[in-house]
Amino acid sequence: MKVFLAGCGTMGAGIAQTFAVSGYEVVMFDRTMELVDRGYAMIEKQLRKQEERGRMTAEEVDAALRRLSRSVDLNDASDATLVLEAIFEDMIAKRELLKALDAICAPDCLFGSNTSSLSITEMASGLQHEEQFLGIHFFNPAPVMKLVEIIRGDATSEETLEVALDLVRSIGKEPVICRESPGFIVNRILIPMINEAVELLDCGVASREDIDQAMKLGANHPMGPLELADFVGVDIVLAIMEVLYSETGDPKYRPSLMLRRLVRAGKLGRKSGEGFYQYKK
Repeated sequence: MKVFLAGCGTMGAGIAQTFAVSGYEVVMFDRTMELVDRGYAMIEKQLRKQEERGRMTAEEVDAALRRLSRSVDLNDASDATLVLEAIFEDMIAKRELLKALDAICAPDCLFGSNTSSLSITEMASGLQHEEQFLGIHFFNPAPVMKLVEIIRGDATSEETLEVALDLVRSIGKEPVICRESPGFIVNRILIPMINEAVELLDCGVASREDIDQAMKLGANHPMGPLELADFVGVDIVLAIMEVLYSETGDPKYRPSLMLRRLVRAGKLGRKSGEGFYQYKK
């Protein structure tokens, strides 16, 4: 089985690593070879760490890396069994990419999106692979997190669903199924919780440290909501809240103004060196 993975950022690289370690041939694709090489380097670094810790042998690491090929040519998806996009959260960009792949891939190719909140039905609409299209949503870090959300669009066939479930289980993950809904399951619950924590901070109810400590000790969360926002990316939290708000029209999903201020200031969390907390770059 050959996987064509479009998007070599943190999530894309993590997904590519997961498939390669599980024995699948993976084509890593992005707009430039610089982006592809950066993603490959992330994978190699993570696998070498696994080797150093005795969790993988040198032979296993080398074999996984050999299963990864690098590309900037969409035509390399022509013989793929699975096409999975993990590019940035923009419907127009995703539709443009998927339309191009739709014309290249075999009729029975499985199409998936790693979107965290956007409409699967809208993404698939008008594609020849509309019935073969669904959401396959991994969580960060993809090689570690066990959950994968499988999201059915309006046209997703039962056969496609079964193929996707078997595929996810074959790479050691646990799938859950949901029909299309803004934010799906996890982010529909998790991101508004983070947003509420940001509101508490912005209103001066408690310090960032005490908000995080309260949820870690009171709810047994491994990470406080503001720490988690920095880990996920403040811009990603804002984007998901905006999708929830625009799709439902419900004021309970109105994004905190503090989220907007941080994003406008470029304080995106760990990836920028500063968010709710400061980090060494």
